[in-house]
Parts: sequence; C-alpha cells; structure tokens
Amino acid sequence: MTLTLTRTHWVSIAAVALALLFAGAATVASAGGDDGHPNGHGGGAAAAPAADSADPGFARDMAVHHQQAVEMSFVVRDRTQDEEVRRLAYDIANTQANQRGMLLGWLDLWGLPKVDSGAEPMAWMEQAHGKGGHGDGAHGDDGGHGGTSGNGAHGSDLGAGAGDASHGGQPDSGAVMPGMATRAELDRLAKASGKQAEVLYLQLMTDHHKGGVAMAEGCASLCTVPQEKALAQGMVDAQQSEMDLMADLLKKRGAAPRP
Repeated sequence: MTLTLTRTHWVSIAAVALALLFAGAATVASAGGDDGHPNGHGGGAAAAPAADSADPGFARDMAVHHQQAVEMSFVVRDRTQDEEVRRLAYDIANTQANQRGMLLGWLDLWGLPKVDSGAEPMAWMEQAHGKGGHGDGAHGDDGGHGGTSGNGAHGSDLGAGAGDASHGGQPDSGAVMPGMATRAELDRLAKASGKQAEVLYLQLMTDHHKGGVAMAEGCASLCTVPQEKALAQGMVDAQQSEMDLMADLLKKRGAAPRP
C-alpha cells in the first residue's frame, strides 16, 4: 500500500525531527560543559530552569495531555476500519508519544521530578492567563501529573474522576487541563464503532488540540529553555494543521467540531 503524505503529515514529521534535534543538543549541554565536566561545571551548560517555572510545569502537564491523545488514538484505531481516520490516529499517537518522551527526558536532565504533588495542573500558566490559568472550555481530568503508564497502554486512569458526560465536565479533584476528555467521553469512545467512533474521536481530538495549542502557546511565551520553546511552537503549528484536516474529515461525515 502506498502512503500519501499530506501537508499535515509533513508538518508533524518536521516538528518531531526538529524536536529530536533540539533534544539531542539539550542532552549534550546538560551532560557537561565545554571542558567535558558533568553538570555544567565547565561553564558551557545552561542552568536547569527553576523548579516552579513554566518550563517544568509545561513539561509535566503536556506529558499527561499527550498521553491521553495517544490512548484515544489507539482506541479509535480498534473501533474503525476507515483508513483516513486510522492513519491520522497513528500519526497523532506516534508524534505525541515521541514528544512526551522528550518532555519527560528533559525533566530527568534537569534533575526535576516528573510529578509535583504540591502544584495544581496549569499553575505555571497563571501569570499568562490570570488566576486559575485554565483557559476556556477545559475538560475534566483526574489531575494526576504522573503520566507514567506506557505509551498507548489501554485501561489507564487518564480522565478518571470527571464529573459527568457533559462538555467541559469538572473532575472531582477540581483540577483541569484544557481540552482533555472526561471519563464519560472516553467510555463513549471505547464503546462506539464505525462512523460514530470516527466522528466522536475527531470531535474529542479537535477539542484536545485546541487545549494543547493554548498550552503550547503559553510555553512558547513563558518558557525560558530555547529547545522547549521551539518544541512548543512546533506543537502549535502541527496541531493547528491537524485541526484543519479534522474539520475536513468531520465535514465528509456530515458533522462538525463541537462549539
């Protein structure tokens, strides 16, 4: 079978390639200074960002956000035989799993925890969006920062604790991240099939991308590590392009993104 790469695919591939290049540079920089001493004692390595800054906050939150997108994409690939949707789901799962690995890798390189139990999700964006910093139309999440389950693993608790099936349901913990699906919405996707699953996935992923773009734009503005800022901007460009594609796929199915 011949795979035709669309503009969206090339944008996603370019974003991942750029991020991998930056991640490699960050690894070298974090491993030692110009004279080869570890931890930057030679003066050539950039200092790790502050523990309460936007850089680790974005890395933790986006890792959790990406993990849900990966899992939704694996679910829909099992619920439809449509090649367009399955190919898009594969692209999203592959791209976001790779980016998630880079974000968690940076936290390791910075010597910072992947889980910060003392910080609410999205707290790092408060300086950009005011108190709360959650943005509009946020969907429920379990609020967990761990995101440590394997990429694509089924049966995780992402989205657990969401209040109800309504659009924008709040989790029991009160913690939210923009665009994330509720537990009820994830259950609906797991039970749907064919066109119904395709439409629901495209709508949920459009919402997910809108939230992801808002978060990535926040990092592009607030983060201080150049490599992370570049990765965030790559996420913005790729996900906006994918939203255009998803709008077209929804239109072909007589549907539209949710308001």
